Parts: sequence; C-alpha cells; structure tokens
Amino acid sequence: MLVVGDNLESLAAMVSLLRALGHEPVSAASGRPAIQVAAEQPVDVVLLDIQMPGMDGFETARALRRNAALAEVPLVALTALAMPGDRELILDAGFSGYIAKPIDPGRLAGQLASFLPPDTGRP
Repeated sequence: MLVVGDNLESLAAMVSLLRALGHEPVSAASGRPAIQVAAEQPVDVVLLDIQMPGMDGFETARALRRNAALAEVPLVALTALAMPGDRELILDAGFSGYIAKPIDPGRLAGQLASFLPPDTGRP
C-alpha cells in the first residue's frame, strides 16, 4: 500500500493508522516520488491526496495509469474536496474510489476493504 500526501504530519498519521490496522504502508510526500516508489515495488492500492503542490493527485493518477504494470492498481483519493460534483470528478478522472477527509479511523478499514486483494486482506 502506498500513501501519498504533501502534509507530512497527516502522512505520518495515516501511515501509523494503517500500521495499526495491520498494513505495511510505504509513503511518498509528492507525486513524482510516488510514481518512482510504485514502479520499484509492488503495491496493492495507492491512497492519493488530490491537492498537492507541483504534481497534484490528478496528474499523479494519470502518470500511474500510463505505467502498464500499475494500470489496474486501485487508486483511492484521500481528499477534503467535498463540494457537489467533486466525487464524480475524481471518479471520472480514473480513481477507483474516494475517501473524504477528515479520515474516520473507525471506518477506514471498511472503506479500504473493497480495494484490497481478497486473498490477503492486507497489502
């Protein structure tokens, strides 16, 4: 599992939460390093912030989708975008799913379950 976000405190909190849920996440603080990490090691799902400086989540998603080895990896937007139509915009951009911020730790495991391989339940 790869977690991508530019806010280092939020990124560290998400990694800690995922570890507490039994996952083994890796992280990247922006789009370009995320693309490199995903290309170098297998990931079952990418949790991707949308609003990042430089290469935003939409650009990062397009770059990940261009890599044939990553084309089918679920991309899940982690975002505070919550205006009417934002969810549809994100899904239309090629994301597999959407988790609104602030993240609810009690609901996260259930929200992620549909994106993880059924044989392991964990990345």
